[in-house]
Amino acid sequence: MTANRPENVRSRGSISSAEDWWRGAVIYQIYPRSFQDSNGDGIGDLTGVTQRLDYIADLGVDAIWLSPFFTSPMADFGYDVSDYEDVDPMFGTLADFDTMVSKAHDLGLRVMIDLVISHTSDQHTWFKQSRTSRDNKKADWYVWADAKPEGSPPNNWLSIFGGPAWEWDSVRCQYYLHNFLASQPDLNFHNQDVQDAVLSAARFWLERGVDGFRLDTVNFYFHDAKLRDNPPLPEGASLTGVDPTNPYGFQHHLYDKTQPENLAFLERLRGLLDEYPGATS
Repeated sequence: MTANRPENVRSRGSISSAEDWWRGAVIYQIYPRSFQDSNGDGIGDLTGVTQRLDYIADLGVDAIWLSPFFTSPMADFGYDVSDYEDVDPMFGTLADFDTMVSKAHDLGLRVMIDLVISHTSDQHTWFKQSRTSRDNKKADWYVWADAKPEGSPPNNWLSIFGGPAWEWDSVRCQYYLHNFLASQPDLNFHNQDVQDAVLSAARFWLERGVDGFRLDTVNFYFHDAKLRDNPPLPEGASLTGVDPTNPYGFQHHLYDKTQPENLAFLERLRGLLDEYPGATS
């Protein structure tokens, strides 16, 4: 999703206020960790991105898209976020981010960032609180479920990265859902407070000048609230992009993702971006 800036800030540099700027735009993806190291520590950083913006602008692109740079233990190279509103120290600081955005806008470049909100890191303060008990204020912020009577996971859902999509937690004595790594627990989007929290994180970056978002794993936001088993994939069918040796491809994923509730949440996200005319995702 993309957005124009509010009236008081959208006229930076040579950035226009066209609300449909993203249609047909050329977007240059940057993976900060391997892009440009500015301080000699062997890891790319935001200052390194800033140093290369003149070159990128000369290519004639319309926008840059940054892969995750948020605070993270890096179990999944930044797609396991432990703080949605800060920069991981390996990439720099919020001030470095602001400098990068300001220069990009001066050069006529839009700035898009990844929004990774289907799951967090298990090191996020939200999850740390959620797992402490079944009745704390964030107890329902993640997808928790009791074991079956014999102790097995609640249903047959599988992780894309292999094995069951459920991890046993000995503190709550329940399973939690993870569609990816076990250290990436899924947020419970059926909880309105969760929706409000991730929208607040999106607003945080919009206020810092971000022009739009690339929505990571957008179809994983909601799960079937009844936790029904996925049926097998019809004989002869296959899942695009899934290795045929991965059991994940054996299932017809009717209930663990791509739920109709997704559309209502995306309307809320679009409503937020509409406050910043021209923003996109």
